[in-house]
Amino acid sequence: MASTGCWCLPPDTIDCRGLKCPLPVLKLEKRVEAAAPGTALVVLATDPMAKIDIPLYCRQHGHACTVSTDGDVLRFEVVRGS
Repeated sequence: MASTGCWCLPPDTIDCRGLKCPLPVLKLEKRVEAAAPGTALVVLATDPMAKIDIPLYCRQHGHACTVSTDGDVLRFEVVRGS
């Protein structure tokens, strides 16, 4: 079952835990397009394909992306490019 988010997460966090690709990328794309250049966003995901798809999306669109893991959760820190 997909996560519907948590009221306790910061507003710059996109909770994609439980969602399968391409949904994490699509959610990131929607938020990053609405953000100003330099805005930092965090994506939480559990789908292993997100480890490939999110950094690829960021490279293709000029955004910085760093990846870390906490157990089964992938954490992507994305900074919107110009």
